[in-house]
This record gives sequence, C-alpha cells and structure tokens, in this order.
Amino acid sequence: MVTVSARRELVRFGQARGLSERQALRLAGISASLLRYQRRADRNEALRQRIIDMAHRHTRYGYRMIHLRLRHEGLVVNVKRVRRLYREEKLMVKRRKRKKITMADRQPLLRPSRQNEVWSVDFVFDRLADGRSLKCLTVVDNCTHEAVAIQPDRAISGAYVARILDRFKHERGLPKVIRSDYGPELTSEKFTDWCKEQDIELRFIQPGKPDQNAYIERFNRTYREEVLSAYLFNSLDDVREITADWLEQYNEISAMEWK
Repeated sequence: MVTVSARRELVRFGQARGLSERQALRLAGISASLLRYQRRADRNEALRQRIIDMAHRHTRYGYRMIHLRLRHEGLVVNVKRVRRLYREEKLMVKRRKRKKITMADRQPLLRPSRQNEVWSVDFVFDRLADGRSLKCLTVVDNCTHEAVAIQPDRAISGAYVARILDRFKHERGLPKVIRSDYGPELTSEKFTDWCKEQDIELRFIQPGKPDQNAYIERFNRTYREEVLSAYLFNSLDDVREITADWLEQYNEISAMEWK
C-alpha cells in the first residue's frame, strides 16, 4: 500500500519532469487538497500528558475517575474527550476476574444513610525495605466512603486502636457502629471496654466472609496498589508522609463523589 507521503513525492517528481500539477496529481492518485494538507498541532497535548501522568500515578483509576480529578483541578473538559485520549494512549485498566460464589453465600451490604453511622476497621500488612514488618490500621466511613484514618506502625494493639479512634471524638465525632473481623486487636479487652464506654456497637463479620466488610476491603486494595506496592519505603516516617499526602487526595475525591 502506497502511503500519502510517497504519493506526494510522486507528485513532486512528476512536476520536476515537466508535468502539470493536475497531471501529476492524477498520476499519483491524490487530490490537490490532500497534497496541500498540513497536519495541525495537537491541541490536546497538555491534557493528554496530564491524563498519562495521572493514570501512571493512580494505576487503578479509569477515565471517569481521572475526569473527576481534572475537574477538581479546575480544568473544564468533556468526559468524552478524556475517554478518547485515555483510550488512544491504551491506558485502560485490566478487568479483574471475579470469583464466582453461590447465591446462598451472598449477603447484601447496606450503605448507611448518615455520616458516622458505621465505620469499618481493618489492618493492611507490608514490609519496609530492610525487611521490618509494617502494620497499617485503616478506618473508613461506610456512608461517605471517606478514609477516617490510616495509621502505619510497627505494631498496633487494641489499646493503640482505641487511642487512635478516641482522637476523633471532638474533631468529627465517633460512630454508632464499628464493623470489623475477629482480629485479636479488635476483640481485646482494652478495645471492647473503650467501645462500651463510648456506647459504640461492635459488629463482627463471619470468618472467611470479607465481602461482608466490602467497603474497607475495596479501600485496602486501593491503598495497597497506589501506596504500599508503588513505593519502596526505607523508614516508618516515609510511609507516614506518603500516606498522609495520598489520604488527603483520596478524601477530596470521596467528598466530591458523595456530594
């Protein structure tokens, strides 16, 4: 197949040999408008690069989340344009294969209607560059999907969890219900006594049923992919600094989605 550039060269060669432009165009098989066409500069170059940078920074973001973040940055851009550029750069997120379970195992997880109605609490584990263990407490508001807290540390006990949550008593209030698994930290005497003092109901999911705490399971996966798996941490301070920056951005997006 002869390319357009090759046909243009053929026109120029014909004209150099004494053919008129019309004769040379007929010989090359192209129109005068195609011969004179000049490719315009890409008006979307800056937007395209911003989409690429954002997709590489947030590896699980689709084009809709990227469009939401662009709007938050003040860019007025149509979601269709973001989708087109996103696909042209082949940034589509690979779909995960869902595990098939029987209908009897599926239990609906109802979303609360008010902020601070139900918080989910869980732990994410990782290691520092030198091999030392890392344990991160994650807390999510099930209504707003806001990440209430992420506390990375070497070890976290039930009393430590109570101290962390107690900080929010005056800042934003405490939940009516805490949903979690049967971890030793969350069934310890120190933590359960604190919950009783604060009139907080503890609801434990069934063993082997993480789907019953799906809100925080999804959040933990995002946090792992965008922070824990994306960086090699040399110290606990590194983890805390990057986590704090990421948490602020995450909650900005969550607040926009909730509203």
